[in-house]
Amino acid sequence: MKTKVFKANERGTADHGWLKANFSFSFANYYNPENVNFGALRVLNDDIIQGGMGFGTHPHDNMEIITIPLKGSLKHKDSMSNKWIAIETGEVQVMSAGSGLIHSEMNNLPHEAINLFQIWIIPNKQNVTPRYDQKKFDANERKNKLQLLVSSIDDEVNDVLKIHQDAKISRIDLSENADFDYQLKTENHGVYIMVIGGEVLIENENLKKRDAIGFYKTNSVKFKAIKNSELLFVEVPMSF
Repeated sequence: MKTKVFKANERGTADHGWLKANFSFSFANYYNPENVNFGALRVLNDDIIQGGMGFGTHPHDNMEIITIPLKGSLKHKDSMSNKWIAIETGEVQVMSAGSGLIHSEMNNLPHEAINLFQIWIIPNKQNVTPRYDQKKFDANERKNKLQLLVSSIDDEVNDVLKIHQDAKISRIDLSENADFDYQLKTENHGVYIMVIGGEVLIENENLKKRDAIGFYKTNSVKFKAIKNSELLFVEVPMSF
């Protein structure tokens, strides 16, 4: 088993007034050659966007982009004819940039900040037709059990969002003192675990809010909730 710990206070940061961002990996003006990616996971940004503000029209290509609002409401428009679609807390958005698109993301509320995760995963197919999807997930379905949010477009799994990579994104909400054993797809995969909130003991590593840890060259990871905790799992190929 190989591990790498990512402490919350060691992330890259940016403060533009309207946007406060924390970068788990090298992004924008934050560059750390020792922390560019975790396998096919290229970006995990923890953004707070002030009311009425957001990202103007900009391009993407050949990247799988997943947005998870944690608090507040986002709105999205793009060159695929989507016009200011709302993405609410509890929903997840996926976008395959593929051969290229442009889009905008704005806080959907004028006076309330939004907090969201934006995740970029390097795809296993280049120049695919761009695609968009979003889905609401019931938080009750992840109480002390794993809730799958995103999987490969090649997987025969229903009722989840799909991306062009052999990857999985999941969440779990653990009660205090609850145990869990996460099973990886293969030893060629790794899993990046972000503590959204709470406190957990993961393979004897104590992690608190927004701390993260990556595991690879293993089949499973064991952990225990010290307090009520919310966790995000991003499982990706380590070689791609």
